[in-house]
Amino acid sequence: MVLKSTLNYDFDCKYSNFVLIIYPKKLQRMQLWNRVDKKILEKNLLESTEKRITLSFYKYAKIENPENWRDELYLKWNELAILGRIYVANEGINGQLSVPENQHENFKQHLYSYPFLNGIRLNYAIDDDGKSFSKLKILVRSKIVADGLNDATFDSSNSGIHLNANDFNEITKDENTIVVDMRNHYESEIGHFENAITPDVDTFREQLPLVVDLLKDQKDKNIVMYCTGGIRCEKASAWMKHNGFENVFQLNGGIIEYARQVQEQGLQNKFKGKNFVFDRRLGEKISHEVIAKCHQCGKPADTHTNCKNEGCHLLFIQCDACAEKMNGCCCDECKTISLLPEEEQKEFRKGINPGRKVFKKARGEQLIFKQ
Repeated sequence: MVLKSTLNYDFDCKYSNFVLIIYPKKLQRMQLWNRVDKKILEKNLLESTEKRITLSFYKYAKIENPENWRDELYLKWNELAILGRIYVANEGINGQLSVPENQHENFKQHLYSYPFLNGIRLNYAIDDDGKSFSKLKILVRSKIVADGLNDATFDSSNSGIHLNANDFNEITKDENTIVVDMRNHYESEIGHFENAITPDVDTFREQLPLVVDLLKDQKDKNIVMYCTGGIRCEKASAWMKHNGFENVFQLNGGIIEYARQVQEQGLQNKFKGKNFVFDRRLGEKISHEVIAKCHQCGKPADTHTNCKNEGCHLLFIQCDACAEKMNGCCCDECKTISLLPEEEQKEFRKGINPGRKVFKKARGEQLIFKQ
C-alpha cells in the first residue's frame, strides 16, 4: 500500500496552539508544532476534568511522502484535540495517543478513512487516568522503531506466528518453549512474564544481535517474543527467522492486548508486575506484585520517575518516602540544584540536553540499589 498525501497547501489559517509556516512553493513543505510552554500544558492537563482515552497502534506500510502525511494528520488531530506522540516514516506509523472520549468515534472514523489503516487494532490502556500526554507531537523519522537493521537484507514482512493471550498461555506451558522479553532493562525490571529471558540492554538495536547469539544453539525450540504493544516483535521475529530459527512466535498486541484479553476472558495472568509505558504515566498495573526495588533505599517499589533537576532528568525507580526525602531527585547534588530559584537552575542547565541521555535510563552510580 502506497499512501499519498491529499493535503491542500493553498489556504490560510490561524490556530491557537500551533504555528503554521508555508514555505516557498518549490519546497512544498509545511511544518506544524506546539508553541505553548511545557509547564503550562502540564498544568492544564492536570487541572482538566475532560475524560480521555489512552490508546496506541502501529502499522508497517509504504508511505510515499511521510512529511506531507505528517502535516495532514497534525491538522486533523489537532482539530479533534488529540494529544500524544506519533512517529511517521517511509515504513509506516507508530502512535501513542490521548483522545477525548467525546471525539473517540470521530478519531476512529478519520483513522479508518486511510485504506491501509481501516480496521486496525487499537491497544487501549487498562490503567488509565486520562493524563498520559500534554501535547500533540508528530515526528517524521527514518524508522518508526530504531532497530538498526537494514531491511533490504532480509524479508521484514516474514514475521512470527501471532498468538492471542490464551495461545500464549498454552505454548508457554511447553518445556520446549523459550520466552524472550524484547524490551529494555528499565522496562522489564518492573514487570515481565514468568520465566522470561530479560536481556540487560539499553536499546532495541543492541538487543537484536544479542538475542540471536544467546539462543544460537536452540534454533529448534519455540521462541516466543513479546514487547509492550507488539511493534518491536514484528521486526524481531522476522529477524530471528532470517537467522535460522524455525519456530518463532510473537504475542499479538503485546502486553497491553494480553492484559485486556486476560481481564475480559478470565484467563490466568502470567505477567507479573507493571507494564512500562512511554507516556507521563510511565507504567500501568498488570498484576498486584511489586517485583522491583527503589533505586535509592532498596525497598519494594515500581514507580518510575524522572529526576526533578531538569538538567539531569534521569529516569529511575523511587518510593514515596525517598521522593519526599530527596525532593524527587536522584542524588543530593540534584536535590540542591532543584531547590534553587528557577533562573539559577537555568544557568546550571546551559549546554545540557537531558533528553539525549536515552542510553542511560535507570543507570548511574548514584542509583545504589539498581537491580
